[in-house]
Amino acid sequence: MIPQSFIQDLLARVDIVDVVGRFVQLKKGGANYMGLCPFHNEKSPSFTVSPTKQFYHCFGCGAHGTSIGFLMEYSGLGYVEAIKELAQNAGMTVPEDESRVPSARRAEAQAKSLALSEAMSRASDFYRQQLRTAPQAIAYLQKRGLTGEIAARFAMGYAPAGWDSLRAAFPDYADPALVEAGLVIDRAAEEGGAPHKRYDRFRDRIMFPIRNTKGQVIAFGGRVMDTGEPKYLNSPETPLFQKGSELYGLFEARQAIREAGYVLVTEGYMDVVALAQLGFPQAVATLGTACTPVHVQKLLRQTDHVVFSFDGDAAGRRAARRALDACLVHAGDSKSMRFLFLPASHDPDSYVREHGAEAFEELVREATPLSQFLLSEVSAEGELHTAEGRARAQFHARPMLQAMPPSSLRLQLVRSLANLTQTTPAEIETLFELSKPVAVAPQRAAPPRAGSRSAPEGLEKKVIRLLIAQPVLAAEIDQASLEALAQVSPDSGELLSQLIAEARAMGAQANFAGLAERLRAAGPAFDALISVIAADTEYDVESARAELAGAVRQTRLKLLNAEMERLAAGTMTPDSHARYRQLMMEREELKQQAAAEAKLR
Repeated sequence: MIPQSFIQDLLARVDIVDVVGRFVQLKKGGANYMGLCPFHNEKSPSFTVSPTKQFYHCFGCGAHGTSIGFLMEYSGLGYVEAIKELAQNAGMTVPEDESRVPSARRAEAQAKSLALSEAMSRASDFYRQQLRTAPQAIAYLQKRGLTGEIAARFAMGYAPAGWDSLRAAFPDYADPALVEAGLVIDRAAEEGGAPHKRYDRFRDRIMFPIRNTKGQVIAFGGRVMDTGEPKYLNSPETPLFQKGSELYGLFEARQAIREAGYVLVTEGYMDVVALAQLGFPQAVATLGTACTPVHVQKLLRQTDHVVFSFDGDAAGRRAARRALDACLVHAGDSKSMRFLFLPASHDPDSYVREHGAEAFEELVREATPLSQFLLSEVSAEGELHTAEGRARAQFHARPMLQAMPPSSLRLQLVRSLANLTQTTPAEIETLFELSKPVAVAPQRAAPPRAGSRSAPEGLEKKVIRLLIAQPVLAAEIDQASLEALAQVSPDSGELLSQLIAEARAMGAQANFAGLAERLRAAGPAFDALISVIAADTEYDVESARAELAGAVRQTRLKLLNAEMERLAAGTMTPDSHARYRQLMMEREELKQQAAAEAKLR
């Protein structure tokens, strides 16, 4: 685990304006910088970057975060990957808890990873050079309607037919890294078998480099140009490449996905390349494997709208069902996942060429929503006119609905299934052992993560907002003030205690961006609050300190007045009289403090 102290230092070292400015054109606008949001389509800038808060916020779609969050959303990096990239650019070394891993083993692992990356990069360059002098490969690509420009964009290449053509790129053909990277196969010669112990994995194939989100080549897909088998040959899984978590073309498609507003998931490399040339550069493909929840998660980092394209035959239907299962765990009210089924005689490339881009766009718009596809799958056996048929539909639906997180979408599906199977939603909920349906919240442009709390109202809301905006003030909240706030709102008091603990742990250098990252690591409870502050006006420390003191004072006055009213309404005793006079004195003291501060302002 990366220490929070390092993350705080990192965010203090980097400038979010520089980080975002590498990808978004920003212009100065008052205290902030403005630009077109890279996360949704817009014509007028609503995307702001605050150098004071070290935070970005879009008033159009609600996207917000620190430099770390921006790299995660824009580049599709994981949390640790984003931190490492920022640290590398800042000349910092990320400390990791590797106390149980011997230093020699760490060094060995790092050296191996570097060797594999270099091998893949060198092989990619070699295959690209070979394509330039391979007329049969060029003719094949031209026959498929591809241009040199699109081939260059995807760094396509050609693996020569020879058994050991990679010797030209790797003088040390015996290097173990070539085998571990999946470029070369090393097999002991068997009697009567092939004479080659070590030979190239890819031979006489069109080569498709598979790149990670940083643009580094991590694997290859190779396609035959005739009727040979297998039609597609993929790299094996290696320390660099796990096919269940990578998508072909995602690196190239990221910007197009944002511009189009959706990602199109296809079944093959050639679909991606051909569609990019035909006007659909937002296409990606799974890598010879079924779509996984990790694939879906990666896609949803890029866009809230995913369209899966499948052939209309039985195999395409089976692939669509596996994609549906992968989507369920990520299905929610703010996500749209649809399923497009092409005629059995077509793939996306052939359909666009025969019917045109507009016709294909119409298919995309009319793609089947996840909810409709799910209901059609569970009722595929028909016979809903019988009790047995309706029971089978419920049997198939149960694990699918249980896989979905609680949401309004799941509630709608429960109601639809109940109607389909002649039961009630309550009976479905009980039978499937689902949690109670969640209340339907008002629609927001960017809903907080599941489990987050809405922003508290009243004085306690003001205190929490001020402390998030200027966490250095947490050290100035005394125990009496904290107890007073907790009495006004017990739920907010718990939230406030957690906030103060996180802020105080940051020390004198506490700031909004650093606190936001700490709170995100602590859980989703503060998401809505951070979103509010991200869109709020700037708070300088002195103004925030004055407002904080005023809010705390008003809270204490509120409690004093309430207690005085209770005493006055009851039977006065000597003790209650004494307590009442004490409260009056405390109230007067608080009022004098407020008057004195008002004069200073």
